[in-house]
Amino acid sequence: MVGSVLRKAPGPGMGDFSYVGIDAILEQMRRKAMKQGFELNIMVVGQSGLGKSTLMNTLFKSKVSRKSVQATSQEKIPKTIHIKSVSHDIEEKGVRMKLTVIDTPGFGDQINNDNCWQPIMKFINAQYEQYLQEEININRKKRIPDSRVHCCIYFIPPTGHCLRPLDVEFMRRLSKVVNIVPVIAKADTLTLEERDFFKQKIREELRANGIDVYPQKEFDEDAEDRMINDKIREMIPFAVVGSDQEYQVNGRRLLGRKTKWGTIEVENIAHCEFAYLRDLLIRTHMENIKDITSSIHYEVYRVRRLNENNTAVAHANGLTQHHMTSHEM
Repeated sequence: MVGSVLRKAPGPGMGDFSYVGIDAILEQMRRKAMKQGFELNIMVVGQSGLGKSTLMNTLFKSKVSRKSVQATSQEKIPKTIHIKSVSHDIEEKGVRMKLTVIDTPGFGDQINNDNCWQPIMKFINAQYEQYLQEEININRKKRIPDSRVHCCIYFIPPTGHCLRPLDVEFMRRLSKVVNIVPVIAKADTLTLEERDFFKQKIREELRANGIDVYPQKEFDEDAEDRMINDKIREMIPFAVVGSDQEYQVNGRRLLGRKTKWGTIEVENIAHCEFAYLRDLLIRTHMENIKDITSSIHYEVYRVRRLNENNTAVAHANGLTQHHMTSHEM
């Protein structure tokens, strides 16, 4: 059996002694990835009514938000009052993904929104702590379940003016612990001129407040990365429109929103930037987003926690030694 598998390994003919077969590693990795499947944990944050659930359903072309469940006439679905994760198994062309969408409290819905970022920060750190505890177990699992938040999509209201103090405070604090991708919600309420002005204003405010959203410039690995990511950074925040309604336009079925001026095509880059957001999260940068979560954000948390534990142990040992010395005297 093993011999037959080995004989099927790709490569040139038997006479080519210069061929090592390193290129076959890619096929090995592909097979392993296909067996394991992929995981992606996305948090959505923004005040009620900005279309968070609709956008997530549009991104993955399925009902991935708990708000998508049909409400009965007797029981309307309540607004989110606590952080809740909903996981879904999605498969496309034989590739499996476990998608977890983390819904957040009615962020920004209160009269006093001071410190409303705290429960979200606490949740993100709790996932890091859970992963850390699994990691330091003596008999740890072969594959640690990953509930760490890989990406936070932050929904900015389409005011057309500037960021609110709440937006600045949230992104300033949370960008240190999670990858933040800001989007302008319901961008079809703005004209193209208003949209471009608003996007430029937001980029200026992010720079002025030292807010480093994804993709972070300091984590570009090489010149090619920098060139690709610079183009993305010039587009952030993405002006998006979400819809799970299909319409017939010029003989094609497409996702869109009907208005009195016509149909806004969700995936048409001339209408909105949804396609760029989807490509970033799924088609081009998903693994990089997860890598930065693991090697940067989680690593910062892990080192801090281990240092705290070492300090606590050293302090406890010092107290014990002092107690023993006092006893001997």
